[in-house]
Amino acid sequence: MNYIGIDIGSTCSKTTVMNDNTDILMQFVQPTGWSSVDTAETIRRKLLDDGIDAHKTSCVATGYGRVAVPFADKTVTEITCHAKGACEIFSCRDMTVIDIGGQDTKIVSIEDGMVKDFIMNDKCSAGTGRFLEVMANTLTMSPDELFELAAKGGDTSISSLCTVFAESEVISLIGRGEKKENIAFAVVDSIVKKVAAQARRMSGGPAVALTGGLCDSVYIRSALSRALQSDVVSNKQGRYAGSIGAALCAIKEDSR
Repeated sequence: MNYIGIDIGSTCSKTTVMNDNTDILMQFVQPTGWSSVDTAETIRRKLLDDGIDAHKTSCVATGYGRVAVPFADKTVTEITCHAKGACEIFSCRDMTVIDIGGQDTKIVSIEDGMVKDFIMNDKCSAGTGRFLEVMANTLTMSPDELFELAAKGGDTSISSLCTVFAESEVISLIGRGEKKENIAFAVVDSIVKKVAAQARRMSGGPAVALTGGLCDSVYIRSALSRALQSDVVSNKQGRYAGSIGAALCAIKEDSR
């Protein structure tokens, strides 16, 4: 039997299909767009094209738009799903998970495979993917180009944690003729400091894992490792942590 996990985030939506043995049969990611309802329907059609009828398959939805998935049998919070997904991905039951999403950043403390505590930055875009996107656009480059340039810079900082004021600081630095690589460094450094400050407030296990859309960034991972004085691990499956956790919840729900 197949099980579907759908994580409709504010920026991207991830889908994972598992079998009874928790083997991953299918995964795909797509932009969420302006309508989570439309995104859910696009996912349903994509699954059907691959021979999976979502209306006849156990499905759990999570994330920002989880209530917009009409064919889901159950909705589960993203904190629970990200914790389950991270434990599965990293084969670890005691850890701190850092998930840098499009509109929020989640820090989850996990003990014995269960959520012990969490912090969610959902009032301000500082330290999130949206902040990074705005700053990259201001510098007329992609986030990946920003990371590459940041690795060559230093000795510059952005003091404001507000995206609007931080953008003004970046524009001022550009106007003063500051080197682009130094500005890029300052942008990423401000994100890392914000996230690290949140993570230090948690009392999770010794392992620290990075999930979410930035989990593939070697630069972000190494910068966080330095800031936390602990090796931050990642995995290519990291961006699917929420949908993997949702699929695991579907398996558990079906076994009851």
